[in-house]
Amino acid sequence: MLDWTTPDARYFLRLCAPHTLLYTEMVTSGAVCRGDAERHLRFHPAEHPVAVQFGGSEPEALARCAAEAERYGYDEVNLNVGCPSDRVQSGRFGACLMAEPELVASCVAAMRAASSLPVTVKTRIGIDHQDDYSFLRRLVDAARDAGCTSFIIHARKAWLSGLSPKENREIPPLDYSRVYRLKQDYPQLEIVINGGVRSLDEIREHLRHVDGVMIGREAYGNPYALAQWDAAVFGRDDPLPSRHELVRRYLPYIEQRLARGARLASMTRHILGLFQGLPGARGWRRYLSEHAPRAGAGVEVVEAALAQVPEQAAEVDAAG
Repeated sequence: MLDWTTPDARYFLRLCAPHTLLYTEMVTSGAVCRGDAERHLRFHPAEHPVAVQFGGSEPEALARCAAEAERYGYDEVNLNVGCPSDRVQSGRFGACLMAEPELVASCVAAMRAASSLPVTVKTRIGIDHQDDYSFLRRLVDAARDAGCTSFIIHARKAWLSGLSPKENREIPPLDYSRVYRLKQDYPQLEIVINGGVRSLDEIREHLRHVDGVMIGREAYGNPYALAQWDAAVFGRDDPLPSRHELVRRYLPYIEQRLARGARLASMTRHILGLFQGLPGARGWRRYLSEHAPRAGAGVEVVEAALAQVPEQAAEVDAAG
């Protein structure tokens, strides 16, 4: 979710989903150790609970990242062993690390030694032609022995060459049964499933077999669905806000960010899918896309875009 689950996006998603654990974009260990940790690790207190995801393969560097994550106040540190992009592989981290379980174990051990935060691992079910169940188990065994007790499993293998990152999210077939089997074989571990989940019915079915469900692009592209799922799974003490109300709750944050020099488009790009499937959704997207990037654009642009969507129709949808 690089360049997607930014702090601005996470703040809005927290408005939608009060209980769901949020994850940052993947942050490389080099960006923290040799770059600007403040830029990469800052987040709004309202985002809690929030986990930071790191990419790297040097135990000492990842240990420093974990320590920084604790200093910044994150709730969890996650090691990415699943991203298949060429850029990630060239840095010797992401999905290619599945072939080096001992190195993954060293990274996990170093991160745990440097921080009291939970250290989790996100991975695929395999890579290239190394995609049998025993290959996945070797990785899980190594990380477990290093102290990792929680794994997020994208239920597809990754092809390290020949497919783009987008194709790697769509072409390798999903194999949920392998993730279910992992939970059966490791009942003491927390197993979270990821990949291709788009509905509440699917979430409920997965939760019959595993401990949790991670949802990426569907939650980002249709944030009101995330709001509905969060309410259905965790419950709410108050009525689910309408889409219009969620935007209104986002406006004070937008004003604060604008006052600190942020551009409106950097925030509104994360809410383009809010009215997906409703009358006026196209007008909402078009107005924001055309007007938010303009110099000096402010919250009045969001208010004008909101007027493109009939509030009554959206509220009926929220209630139903």
